[in-house]
Amino acid sequence: MSAAAQRQTAPEDRISLFHRLIYGFGGFVNNLLAAASGGMMIVLNLGFGMSPALVGLLGAIPRLTDALTDPMMGYISDHAKTRWGRRRPFIFAGAIAAGVIFALLWQMPREQSEAFYFVWFLLGSFVFYLAYTVFATPWVALGYELTPDYHERTRLMGTQNFISQLAYVVSPWFLWIMTYEGFFSNQKEGAAGLAIIIGVFTIGVGILPAIFLRERFSNKPPSDAETVAQKGKGEPPPPRGIKATLMFFFKGMGETLKSKPFLKLAVATFLVFNGFIMISSFAAYVIIYYVFAGDQEIGAKYAGMAGSVGAVSNFVIIVLITWLATKIGKRRAFFISTGVSMVGYLLKWVCYNPDIPWLVLVPAPLMSFGLAGLFTLMPSMIADVVDLDELQTHERREGMYGSIFWWVVKLGMAGALAAGGYLLEATGFDEALGGLQSAQTITLLRLFDAVIPAAFSAIAIWAVWTYPITEERANEIRSQLEARRGAPELESRS
Repeated sequence: MSAAAQRQTAPEDRISLFHRLIYGFGGFVNNLLAAASGGMMIVLNLGFGMSPALVGLLGAIPRLTDALTDPMMGYISDHAKTRWGRRRPFIFAGAIAAGVIFALLWQMPREQSEAFYFVWFLLGSFVFYLAYTVFATPWVALGYELTPDYHERTRLMGTQNFISQLAYVVSPWFLWIMTYEGFFSNQKEGAAGLAIIIGVFTIGVGILPAIFLRERFSNKPPSDAETVAQKGKGEPPPPRGIKATLMFFFKGMGETLKSKPFLKLAVATFLVFNGFIMISSFAAYVIIYYVFAGDQEIGAKYAGMAGSVGAVSNFVIIVLITWLATKIGKRRAFFISTGVSMVGYLLKWVCYNPDIPWLVLVPAPLMSFGLAGLFTLMPSMIADVVDLDELQTHERREGMYGSIFWWVVKLGMAGALAAGGYLLEATGFDEALGGLQSAQTITLLRLFDAVIPAAFSAIAIWAVWTYPITEERANEIRSQLEARRGAPELESRS
């Protein structure tokens, strides 16, 4: 079969634009909850008077439970057998629970002690993140199975990423909304009101993927004859009892972590994403204290403009990378998107120039290629890995793969934020000096800001260099799977 013929997607493998948008709405809710759960916490300090150290603990401690709840929810979703499917009941219930709990989390009694607010928010956050996981993990897994086609998976994830990014256009306004006296009398009332709005939106939009999308794999309990057939084919029988279930869970988790193609993608994502996160605040320091010699007002203005240019560029880049991946393959598209971002990072050394301030805008769209390409291509590539895993193990583990992948991202983000603080301290930066920072401090700020994300991205390209699932290999895997188990019949989308 020719390369041109391989690139053609069969009509039955296509996902309509409507259903791609519906899946994208789930991504918007996912990102909205992530942005709100972090971005609104500043009110705990500014509005409720809680110390920044305690606010930091409230942001970190509940996420530690993700190490267990994410993979467990992935396992539950992979093995659930209901008349509505493996994913949809959890997406529906999780969206409702997450929306309600998030709204209630911010309805805090007034005039209480710092300890009261800490305990209230800590316990409430544990419950909220559990509900959030019930929604998000099956939603991620559902995307991996919506189509078996190599390129249609990229189109789906491109659409999803495009819509998901809209959440980050809205979320920077949260503090202003909570503070604006025309809306609320104070920040406490603002947080309570905004949380209700976000909660209602989460419920109304988050349930749409459960209502309109359909799963490809049957979830009916197997008959005795089917169980015998599974054993004859080497397929493991479903576990019975708590001990057997736990053994099966850890076995599946171990199989996932042994997948070399998956580990390559996880390592690359960790490097690209966390290389960016680690120095995410450094650009503002360089712009304010180097380009504008400590003038916070004008420096913040230019830093904001650069951020806006990057954010708007994301939408164009997602479309471009989606198209490019269908022409040259996902791995090569990753090399290009990550390579362009490296150029953007390194250009900071030249373009962050006190003599030509507007040049700070030039690297922004180039740097955006890194994350825009990453979160368009990686989900599509993981869907291919899930097929390879089924070929080798006779198990469909979309939930397990998705949960571990995103747990690695979240764990790395927490570590990167902490490391970024230590790096900033290592530069010798002293806020009291204003624009009179030492030459060594300025040099280290500029060096870390440009070199660290570029170096991490270069290592990520090396990690994916030997990623083995090309378009040809993906098509071979699909053919072998369908020869063995047949092609799953997609439920009616009407």
